[in-house]
Amino acid sequence: MRTTTTLITAGALAALALYWSLARGEPPAPPLPKQDPDLFAFVRSMEGTRPDGNVTVATDDALVIDAELGHLFDYYLAGLGEKPLAAIRSQIELELDRRLAPAPARQAKRLLGAYLAYKQALAGIEQKLPPSADALQAARARLQAKRTLRATYFTAQESAGLFGPEDARDDDTVARMTVLADATLDEAQRQRKLAALDAALPPAQRLARDAPQQVSALDAAVRDLRAHGGGDNEVYRLRAATFSPEAAARLGELDREETQWQQRITAWRAQKAALGVGVQDPVQVQRVTDTLFSPDEQRRLGAYE
Repeated sequence: MRTTTTLITAGALAALALYWSLARGEPPAPPLPKQDPDLFAFVRSMEGTRPDGNVTVATDDALVIDAELGHLFDYYLAGLGEKPLAAIRSQIELELDRRLAPAPARQAKRLLGAYLAYKQALAGIEQKLPPSADALQAARARLQAKRTLRATYFTAQESAGLFGPEDARDDDTVARMTVLADATLDEAQRQRKLAALDAALPPAQRLARDAPQQVSALDAAVRDLRAHGGGDNEVYRLRAATFSPEAAARLGELDREETQWQQRITAWRAQKAALGVGVQDPVQVQRVTDTLFSPDEQRRLGAYE
């Protein structure tokens, strides 16, 4: 899942998601329709979000088994603790039925059962791994354990589809840990080996790795530009040069939405204060709130009390 739990980082995460979609050449997503009800009221922590995972079928109507299917599973599994596993599994199956025709839905549900069993077994195995002061050795042991375990639940093709990108990231991480732990290398040799690993990364993996740093650097540059008197036009040009004109336009929209939101928060606080200090009439407070915020927006107001 890929949802944030803090309001502070929401803008950066939105920018990252936007950058990722535009960098892949996809058109900007249209804004969500205003009349959309609770997008996800299954657990409170995910209200207003949409399920991850672009689950697809091939031309022969067979399920495409890839990491997107795992993203869908993980999105709902993030609700563990708020809902029992049985309820979460039922919700995932409902989502699969909604998205897929009966045949690929059955295939996806079978994989869901295997996925849940694998995750539960993996948790047990990880608890039994012997502790090690050697981080590299511990990482290798964990990777070997989980890849061996997968063969119990998935075919080689299913494992490659569901876990291929994850394995690529894990292999890259272990390779870098190996270089950093190699005491026989001097600093120049170490940097050359790390650079070779950078060059060997597939474009998509390199993009995913670098995007957060690029977004963070751009955010800092925008703050600095505004602090020195830069206006919206200057910010747009900076963003367009960093990402693309489309991304700059969308980020400008996010800025305007955030400004409008903060203005409404300020007005809300002022109108509540005008009701008087001490114990306020809940009916009057709710009336003020209803004039400024929709029911969905009101769920966010707890952070501004």
